[in-house]
This record gives sequence, structure tokens and C-alpha cells, in this order.
Amino acid sequence: MHLQSIHIHPLKSARGLAIDEAEVGKRGLAGDRRWMVVDGTGKFISARTFPGMVLIDATLAPGGAGIVLEAPGHPRIEVAEPAPGQATVDVEVWQSHCPARAADDAAHAWISTVLQQPCRLVHMSEDCLRAVSSKWSRRGDIVSFADGFPLLLIGTASLDELNRRASRPQSMLQFRPNLVVRTGLPFIEDRWQRIRIGSVDFDVSKPCVRCVLTTVDPATGIKASDGEPLTTLKQFRRSDLGITFGQNLIPRGRGMLRRNDEVFVLGGTDDEQLL
Repeated sequence: MHLQSIHIHPLKSARGLAIDEAEVGKRGLAGDRRWMVVDGTGKFISARTFPGMVLIDATLAPGGAGIVLEAPGHPRIEVAEPAPGQATVDVEVWQSHCPARAADDAAHAWISTVLQQPCRLVHMSEDCLRAVSSKWSRRGDIVSFADGFPLLLIGTASLDELNRRASRPQSMLQFRPNLVVRTGLPFIEDRWQRIRIGSVDFDVSKPCVRCVLTTVDPATGIKASDGEPLTTLKQFRRSDLGITFGQNLIPRGRGMLRRNDEVFVLGGTDDEQLL
């Protein structure tokens, strides 16, 4: 098996970027979900309630020390990372709290105008730590502003099986993965416990529970009236956790990932069939 594609989302809920290589750290891929939009209380704002967020283009500024934002009908803006000595604010992602640093007033005004409501843009600096749920991780595991885990992996055969069952084709981009692996069997990733991609090891920690965000068309920012792909997924992918599609990963090392890197299964159920 090989790594087919790599994706990062510099701003949580904005449009993703397909890249050829990425550095893996404890939080996941470098540049992934280190920026986030919050309301006046510090609670995260996402495309679940503001579907048009998926149309915001967010790219890393030259040198990686900031973010460049563009949205249809709005001017481009470059936002610098807050200074390391700047005071932090408390922010919340799914009842998980952590410190972050607020961007400047111009950035707040820009994102408030785009979303048509008062909000702020915040950044996760290196010293702003957010723990992964202790139920699914080891002590010291941390995550970015992603919903819960450092990385999300999906196998290509799993999407193929979904599309075989669905009333119309679904895009991998609707599921916002970090890593897409070329697989031969649908949902084979459900049986993995440890994998290696290139030179980096990962724990396969927990199935990814899917929500209404998957119904938002990444090209239009419009929610599907037929509820796809959840309508089909709930027919055959419902578990005690919820409707699942893809696997959450926790890195067990640092290094570079590159497209076409080989993927090795180091441990899982029914190992002889996996290797």
C-alpha cells in the first residue's frame, strides 16, 4: 500500500490544501489546523453551522509565520502569527479547552465580515497545548484545533464502497482527511492498530465519527438536501460510537511524509491477512 495524497487545513473548517510532503510532529502535520475562528466566548465556529467557511482559502504565509486568507467577494488578507509573549485566551473545541493567542484586529474584522457575525481568529502557538482525550491516548499526547486527534486517515477502497452504495458519487474532500492511502479492501483500516508511513509510526487510535459537515459540498458550500453521504453511511457504518468513516491517528515519532510513501501495517487484527 502507498500514500496517495496528503492534505492540511491551515484554518479549521476552511478549504484544505493537497500537498506533496509534510512534516509530522506531536500535533499532527505541520501547518494543519493551527488557526481557528471563535465566538465571543472563545467557542469554536465551524462549517457545521456556517457551511460557507469551506469556501475560504487559507494558505500558509511565505516562511510559515502566518496565514493568507481569501474568500469570494472579499479582499485577500495576510495575518501574522501573534507574538510569543502575547497574552493567551481560553478557547474551546468540543468541551476541550486550551490556550491560544488572538490575531490582530484587522483579522477579526475580516473574518467577522465574511461570516456576518462578530468573531475572532486565534492561533495555536507552540506553547499552547491541548491534550488528546485520555480515553484514546497516552499521557502527553497533544492535538491541534482538529476535532480530537492529530491526523485522520481514509483508504481509497472505503470511498469506493461508499460510492457503490450511494445514490450519487461522493468526494474524498467531504471527509477532510489528512492522509489518503491506496487500499484494495474496503475499511481495511478499521483492522489496523499500528502502522508506519515512510519512517514515521502511528497508533491507529479510534474510528472517526462523522457529522453533518460531510454533507457540505466543498465546491459550493451548500449542504446536501438528501443528507448524503450520511444517509448511506448510516445504513452500514453505524456502531456504538456513531456513524464512522476513517481512522484517527496519533504519531509515535517525527519525520517527513511524502506522496507515494509505502504504508506498512505493524499490528492489527488478523495480521496475516493485513501484511
